[in-house]
Amino acid sequence: MTWLVVGLGNPGPTYASTRHNVGYMVADALALRMGGTPKNLGWKKHKSGRGEVVEGHLAGQRVVLARAKSYMNESGGPVSTLAKFYDVEPDHVIAIHDELDIDFGMLRVKLGGGDNGHNGLKSIRQSLGSGDFYRVRVGIGRPPGRQDVHDFVLKSYSSTERKDLPVYVEEAADAVESLVTVGLDQTQSAFNR
Repeated sequence: MTWLVVGLGNPGPTYASTRHNVGYMVADALALRMGGTPKNLGWKKHKSGRGEVVEGHLAGQRVVLARAKSYMNESGGPVSTLAKFYDVEPDHVIAIHDELDIDFGMLRVKLGGGDNGHNGLKSIRQSLGSGDFYRVRVGIGRPPGRQDVHDFVLKSYSSTERKDLPVYVEEAADAVESLVTVGLDQTQSAFNR
């Protein structure tokens, strides 16, 4: 069975280092694990034009790693297109995304649930016709003071956060590998804290 692992984010250099793009960052870390190099992570434009993919194996499991080439709020169309193309059911889709309700440096893994105001998840839910897909929720924390949530997620990480970010990105990549090899229960026991 093939897994579809999708890093959520916004395309283009303007958004590359923002909190909203942590899903892309984790996808890049996974691309390295699937044989990419730092100069060429192996991303190839999918023939549908809806995303970039790396096809191969991760921890011995067949995986299609993807980054949608649409904005976060429109992630569902590309995810649905790729799921149909590769014949992947929602219960073998893993979405990696930022999560406001989890502190920076923490992560949670779960199956299903609501979108919790996350427009990328809402779009995927609508396009797949199901919310029964896995989520690797990478904590970014809440904005300080009265800062607008939209502004917060589209800003780069602070200099302090950037020092620790690579460790958390790798941990989220570890959680994805765990999901595809040992399943939800063991992954939650190891990573949800």
